Amino acid sequence: MRWTLKPKPEAAKVVLLKEALQVDDIVATLLLQRGIETYEAAKTFFRPSLSDLHNPFLMKDMDKAVERIETAFFKNENILVFGDYDVDGTSSVALMSSYLKTRTDNVATYIPDRYDEGYGVSFKGIDFAHDNDFTLIIALDCGVKAIDKVAYAKEKGIDFIICDHHRPGNKLPEAVAILDPKRDDCDYPYKELCGCGVGFKLIQALASKEGKVVEELSEYLDLVATAIGADIVPITGENRALAYFGLQVINSSPRSGIKAIINQVKKEELTITDVVFIVAPRINAAGRMKHGNYAVTLLTETNFEQAQEYAAEIEEFNTDRREADRRITEEALQQIDKQGEQERFTTVVYHETWHKGVIGIVASRLIETYYRPTLVFTKSGDKLAASARSVSGFDVYNALEACSEHIEQFGGHKYAAGLTLKEENYEVFKQAFEDEVSKTINNSLLTPEIKVDMQIDLPQVNDKLWRIIKQFAPFGPGNMTPIFMTNNLRDTGYGKCVGEDDKHLRITVTQSGKEKLVCIGFGLGDKLDIISNKKPFKAVYSVDENHWNGNVSLQLKLRDIK
Repeated sequence: MRWTLKPKPEAAKVVLLKEALQVDDIVATLLLQRGIETYEAAKTFFRPSLSDLHNPFLMKDMDKAVERIETAFFKNENILVFGDYDVDGTSSVALMSSYLKTRTDNVATYIPDRYDEGYGVSFKGIDFAHDNDFTLIIALDCGVKAIDKVAYAKEKGIDFIICDHHRPGNKLPEAVAILDPKRDDCDYPYKELCGCGVGFKLIQALASKEGKVVEELSEYLDLVATAIGADIVPITGENRALAYFGLQVINSSPRSGIKAIINQVKKEELTITDVVFIVAPRINAAGRMKHGNYAVTLLTETNFEQAQEYAAEIEEFNTDRREADRRITEEALQQIDKQGEQERFTTVVYHETWHKGVIGIVASRLIETYYRPTLVFTKSGDKLAASARSVSGFDVYNALEACSEHIEQFGGHKYAAGLTLKEENYEVFKQAFEDEVSKTINNSLLTPEIKVDMQIDLPQVNDKLWRIIKQFAPFGPGNMTPIFMTNNLRDTGYGKCVGEDDKHLRITVTQSGKEKLVCIGFGLGDKLDIISNKKPFKAVYSVDENHWNGNVSLQLKLRDIK
């Protein structure tokens, strides 16, 4: 690990914010590092409000989208809600369809089959719409690049409204409306919404025409928060408010489907991290192992007993997903070792039998071992399909764009993308991708980085600091859990390895011999010798709390030690 200490904010700004908020240096510094420089900005950060959300009509084409949907209501048209098969897509479809059903009975949903149709808007989906007399398709979390599909729909008399958050290409589809904050010609103030977030802005706009305020739509925010967490979008600005209130809904009155998932894992208060690691994988497992329809059915079910049955079914898919993910990761690591590819700038592996539903997870797992831009390919029909994942600081989407002559189709973000290519182009693409990455990547990015907010002394870690840090939540990109560094620590002499195979490290540290704090270092068991015999060491860590036998105490969660 390389430790990177974030730049210190200007001393004068720290003093001003300290005085305005009546806080200490640590809190003022943490806020300034997150772009919060004034009392008003801090108030918005610590006390988010749904009234802080932007007017949805600031988004390009929102007026056209609302007008077309209201026409569909008036004319009793059939509306098909179409979305991708991942968490963002299925949450978006559940949100949009359940809202539209409060306004009209003529609504159905469509999730493409991951294996038969692949990502995004499909010809098969449009044929389904045509065969069943749908005249309007609302596409969520996909569609901004579906130029040929939207043209095909138009020929069949079907209009499209697109709600997307992916980067558009040079040309836009000829849809009635394209809601995408990443459009160059869209002046919407917040650019980082997920697909479900864009969908929420559309229902906010529709509801406002009925005289409703955004607070009356809070029942949909459990879906929005789940999608925000799963899609790893920045938890800043509007996303922060949506995630904050969405978590409140998840923890107080979630929809039946989410409640059924939470009941299975017996977790009381969920954080955004729990949403990412508990709720999202189960919703995702439907589309990965079977079909995304199962997720939409679960998320739109209003009867709790029925939702529990659906959740139990999805739990089985998730168990299958975990087993496939473990096995394929092992096979991929063996392939890398056998081919002697450890010295490359990229990891590109392929096996025709690997399960398409888990190759994205496997790509992330491989990065844990070989930290570099990674592609995992499998056979999909007569083509090869891959999931791409990147390392912090490197734009894998741009790298794929540079190799696009060898690719049939690709799309995604800076850190995660998907692509298909012809089997005969695999080797030439693999080399082109390696060449492009080796040319453009900064070598330092090939070592995992821990970004450290600031250096502090151990006595500064106290209950008061912890109470304020808790109010920084929900954490995520753009507002990560604060990470501190402390020098000259020593173990009190009782440090030991714990857990299966002694994988983890549990120590009690002191800096000056007085104050003591318990630390847990997950996956740091192999560093026991660094702290043995009371040798001095330095650590990077986050502040956490330990719950044991009804007692709650402060502890440090070690990220690395040297």
